[in-house]
Amino acid sequence: MKKGNWKALFPIVVFLVMYLGLGIVFEYVLKIPMGFYNIPIVVCFLVALLVACLQNRALDFDKKLSLMAAGVGDKNILTMILIFMTAGIFVGVVGRSSAESVAWFLLSIIPARYAVCVLFVVSCFVSLAMGTSVGTITLITPIAVALSDGSGFGVPLLVGSVMSGAMFGDNLSFISDTTIAACNGQGCAMRDKFRANFGIALPAALVTLVILYIRSTGTAAAASVSKDYELIQIIPYLLVLIGGIIGIHVFVVLLLGIVSGSVIMLATGVVHPTELLTNMGSGAAGMYETTMVAILVSAICALIHEYGGFTALLSFIRRIFKSKKGGKLGMGLLVGAMDIATANNTVAIVMANPIAREMAQEYDISPKNAASILDTFSCIFQGIIPYGAQMLVAVSAATELGCEISAFDVMPNLYYPFMLFISSIIFIFLIPEKREK
Repeated sequence: MKKGNWKALFPIVVFLVMYLGLGIVFEYVLKIPMGFYNIPIVVCFLVALLVACLQNRALDFDKKLSLMAAGVGDKNILTMILIFMTAGIFVGVVGRSSAESVAWFLLSIIPARYAVCVLFVVSCFVSLAMGTSVGTITLITPIAVALSDGSGFGVPLLVGSVMSGAMFGDNLSFISDTTIAACNGQGCAMRDKFRANFGIALPAALVTLVILYIRSTGTAAAASVSKDYELIQIIPYLLVLIGGIIGIHVFVVLLLGIVSGSVIMLATGVVHPTELLTNMGSGAAGMYETTMVAILVSAICALIHEYGGFTALLSFIRRIFKSKKGGKLGMGLLVGAMDIATANNTVAIVMANPIAREMAQEYDISPKNAASILDTFSCIFQGIIPYGAQMLVAVSAATELGCEISAFDVMPNLYYPFMLFISSIIFIFLIPEKREK
């Protein structure tokens, strides 16, 4: 076993100082909109990789290159990258119009007094189908503001409902970056992770729905809004969702979604053939940063592992969390801390994956539960922090439509992330171990 070496973790410290430090300066000192997301995260990881390469003079550079190549060439990393690309193409094909159709359809058949609950359910479905919380919030927040204009519901409550639903799907979707990263990082099937994760997420979602119903009861919702929709455009999302749940291989599911989406979008005249190809390319290109982060983090972690950094960190965690249940909580807090530092739940999972894999072996945690814990806790923290992309996009969208709200107006209405945390604690400490087999 390698000897622990805390200095080997210095590249991670360099990245966090650069990314978090510059993000704070951009967002709160220079007042740059979406300040954290103006930081070139790939450049920050490149600097961290350079620092890792300069460490441990006992190894020559060729040996370090071999170690990095082995880390990047891992089967799980390669699979993750290919799924990222395919999922990007799928999202590029189906676009956003089909997601909007779901919202307008439900809002057209359900009384306006249930609008808060409907927005939560719609956001759950849309994010589950699209695999992106930010995309869901971008789509549904304008609808929430429109509903507020025609009813007695406040914008912070409606936006909080949208954000809550968006994080539900981000956590569970088969094509979500977080699911892809967690499953491939821990070496488990997406179906197995979904089943383990669903038992945590569903109770939290149901309790949230009850709370939202109680919050909205007694409010005089006098009107609603309506818009044209095309339900046929929902079919590709349903095929991907159902295919993933019943266990069809993710590449086959995504290919089915791409083909069906292409046929439907062309047949309904939403896009022309050349535009469809352009959208495919744009969708794949949209995964560039996530893919590069996965590659760079894999290279950095390979060096840190060789230098003994993970051994030192695992020894520290072992001293604090001695039981299997404690190990699960420690794993969750680890990825949560990464998310607070990076404000990006996918990056947090990619960074936490190597040490979480060793923790899973140390504490005898199954891959599906390890992946579920990583994804769940990253989404809990990402759904709450006031400087995350989800919150910034929601507040920005509402402000652009004339509603002056702040992140701190919305945060008290984020019931789902808080309920998900409580559900996760119950899962870790109260669910019998035999149910994890």
